[in-house]
Amino acid sequence: MEKYHGSGTNLTSLSREDVVTWLKSFDCCLTDCDGVLWIYTNTIPGSPEVINKFTALGKRVFFITNNSTKTREEFLEKATKMNYNVNAENILSTAFLVAQYLKNLNFQKKVFIVGSTGIARELDAAGIKHTDVGPDVLETNLADLVQKGFTPDPEVGAVVVGFDEHFSFPKMFKAASYLSNPDVLFIATNTDERFPMPGFVVPGTGSIVRSIETCGERKALVMGKPSPYACEYILKTYGIDPKRTLMVGDRCNTDILLGKRCGFQTLMVESGIHSRKDLEEWKKSDDPETKELIPDFYVDCLGSLETYLSDL
Repeated sequence: MEKYHGSGTNLTSLSREDVVTWLKSFDCCLTDCDGVLWIYTNTIPGSPEVINKFTALGKRVFFITNNSTKTREEFLEKATKMNYNVNAENILSTAFLVAQYLKNLNFQKKVFIVGSTGIARELDAAGIKHTDVGPDVLETNLADLVQKGFTPDPEVGAVVVGFDEHFSFPKMFKAASYLSNPDVLFIATNTDERFPMPGFVVPGTGSIVRSIETCGERKALVMGKPSPYACEYILKTYGIDPKRTLMVGDRCNTDILLGKRCGFQTLMVESGIHSRKDLEEWKKSDDPETKELIPDFYVDCLGSLETYLSDL
């Protein structure tokens, strides 16, 4: 199956024997959540059956998500309701990765959060102080905000930016002000551009991160896919064999790119962001970075694999 590496091949176009051989070639599966396992509160049909069969066959399964709005325990509750057999230790969210990163640094100061309760609760679990989350609106005007509406907290030693549906001018102003101190850490959970929602454009965390990077004149250290940190954490913490690991995702510039950078096998599903049309365009490109987005294989959805699992 080595000849298919980075070829963007429709897995179901292969013979049944070849697909079964490929299924036997990995012992560990890392899978994205939104767009692969579920879309918001709706389970993607067939995904629980495939994931649970992988587990029953003895394959290690990890959920890895760039979504920072929930804790691992909250993701576990959601996954369990959707009939996925998984435990909290096998769930990697960006809020958790942020907390672990700061904990490993023995961070003793306070975090200024642009984000939601998922980050706050994971920081609480790691014993790290932080500012409150929630709405922070411009009550009057910029002059009042500068003159009397904001007094920088000298305890703040890091700015963490994640998804924040209450993102506002005051939050951007305060984050950038803290970042004018080069000793303050600047961490982003992820840089996803948008969320998969048919008929609408829902801005993702990346749009918030980029705005703060622009006015703060600094680049954030990114925790989530496809950052080097996520890859290093997975390899170091779980001791997995990259060559016998599969990365499944719907977004090629995060999920598939992470898999490529870690040396994993890669599978794209068309139940979320990217599709075979994107792959065909990328295949025409001579740009090496664009070529990196092309997975080894793709299928309509994860449930497409279910028919082959009876042969394992």
